[in-house]
Amino acid sequence: MQRLKKSIRDNVNFDYLMMQGAGNRIMVVDRRNGDSTAPSVDQLRRLADPATGPGFDQLMWVTPAREASLDASYRVFNTDGSEVEQCGNGVRCVALMLARGSDGKHEFRLKSPTGIVEARVLPGERVAVSMGPPEFEPARIPFIADSKSDSYLLDVDGAEYDVFVLSMGNPHCVLQVAEADSANVAGLGPTVETHDRFPARTNVGFMAIRGRDAIDLRVHERGVGETLACGTGACAAVVAGQRLGYLDHEVTVSLPGGQLVVSWRGAAEPVWLTGNAEFKNEGTIDL
Repeated sequence: MQRLKKSIRDNVNFDYLMMQGAGNRIMVVDRRNGDSTAPSVDQLRRLADPATGPGFDQLMWVTPAREASLDASYRVFNTDGSEVEQCGNGVRCVALMLARGSDGKHEFRLKSPTGIVEARVLPGERVAVSMGPPEFEPARIPFIADSKSDSYLLDVDGAEYDVFVLSMGNPHCVLQVAEADSANVAGLGPTVETHDRFPARTNVGFMAIRGRDAIDLRVHERGVGETLACGTGACAAVVAGQRLGYLDHEVTVSLPGGQLVVSWRGAAEPVWLTGNAEFKNEGTIDL
């Protein structure tokens, strides 16, 4: 950690937990009893880079909740230093961290940047989280379109793609592919992420349907690139498949880093995401 000492402000001293959810590398920092000032963009980038910090896909910055009925609040940061609205794998890790220090408590209500999230820690270090209802109104995703539709044609460098666009607290664009393994994630992902019809950029999912209760999925995450798993991406893909009539209400999502289970009853019901969370190691950024 010697190289970090010259790159982080004196008021950003903290302990951290390195965790993972379906292979997604999550750094959890509990600041409920300390200074809640988050690192700067440059500091976040250094922390995210394994050459200069612990390395992460997302950092979950946990702070006190203002409401007595809530257990904690959290913010989410990507490897490029950008702050984003939600992280399904990250919130499962936060819930497991809270359970570890709660003397037997297993249900939590958390304040996310997009609203209240309920989390239930299950046996075997599995966690179920309510990600809230999906949003399809283009302006609220945000996505530039004349009107709301179940799917849209998206022009990418002269080629048209049939895409499903929605928000799970953060924007998602889902493309259906024949095989997830051979999908052009590296080529299409960054181009779609920064497409001018997505004013806030977007996460990009490549979904291959295996049956009414199973899909394969790879996700290019906004501000990160392709990761081993994306919880909100899994939710977005299942919602897209259900809205298009291809999937049942509960679906197993196979990602490069593992499996997640997504359940949605439709309409304004919340989407439930269930998967693993695991402690890897811990450390201190000590100045």
